[in-house]
Amino acid sequence: MFYRDERLALFIDGSNLYAAARSLGFDIDYKLLRQEFMRRGKLVRAFYYTALLENDEYSPIRPLVDWLHYNGYSMVTKPAKEFTDSMGRRKVKGNMDIELAVDAMELAPFLDHAVIFSGDGDFRPLIEALQRKGVRVSVVSTIRSQPPMIADELRRQADNFIELEELRDVIGRPTRDPRPEAGDQNPTEV
Repeated sequence: MFYRDERLALFIDGSNLYAAARSLGFDIDYKLLRQEFMRRGKLVRAFYYTALLENDEYSPIRPLVDWLHYNGYSMVTKPAKEFTDSMGRRKVKGNMDIELAVDAMELAPFLDHAVIFSGDGDFRPLIEALQRKGVRVSVVSTIRSQPPMIADELRRQADNFIELEELRDVIGRPTRDPRPEAGDQNPTEV
């Protein structure tokens, strides 16, 4: 539940929200997302957290990061770390949990409601700490994917759980299909 006069902030775990929306078959329209929560209360800040591969010539997330930065989001980024695991596979690590937690705790005295877009169970102690400071906490994720994208302990700790699937019509857009349009193919080549 939201109240129009409450001060609220969004804390978006970028990779977690992307994975949850993708598992449900849609992409997030971040302009609509911001507008929706501005409608629900007095939006103080909308944070977006993501790690970036700095050594790649082109990062596929860079255009999104730039757009968000210029359209009202406070961007929190750091370089992702690349490593090779014991099986010889290239892995990328870029956890932003600490940054999100620190920002939430620093902003808590100025908030009535924090909305965390993540299903990561590691955020349960953060939610508990925010609640002790008098901040109501909503968590946005999904239980409708297989497997569910939200940790049960996180959902239980939150004051309010918002099913991402139920926001689809408000903040979603269809995923972009990388295949060419049907009209682009020559029927004789199929």
